[in-house]
Amino acid sequence: FLAPVLVMILLCLLYSFASLGGFAVEWWQRRRQRAQLVLRQQHASHGGTADDLELWIMHRLELLRIVSRTAPMLGLIATMIPMGPALLALGGGNAAGVGENLVTAFSAVILALIAASITFFILTVRRRWLLQELRELERQGLLVPQEA
Repeated sequence: FLAPVLVMILLCLLYSFASLGGFAVEWWQRRRQRAQLVLRQQHASHGGTADDLELWIMHRLELLRIVSRTAPMLGLIATMIPMGPALLALGGGNAAGVGENLVTAFSAVILALIAASITFFILTVRRRWLLQELRELERQGLLVPQEA
């Protein structure tokens, strides 16, 4: 059971670093005011109401949210699985076996928490950016009025 959990943690970590790269580029563009406002592009190509754009925002941020919430759980699972063999090794007086299992357990949880922290940070800032864009579109009167 440990190998699939470690693979999922690795995938979460890779996704978080890839997202961090994209986030850094987007931050740099926004700072230089050269950013292509994604919500404005979405509205221009698909139209719709503020509710439609809010759903699109939720969809765009969904994977970040999932990773930020599930990575710590995967880390906990990866910590608990090697604890059984570590306790057995401890009972048998095998200090090396205890050490090996604890290194695996704690390394996995640390990597999972790093992935969760990165994705949570990106999620929080990107959500604010997108909601600011949405409010700007509303202020400019570019959104279709909602049906009663």
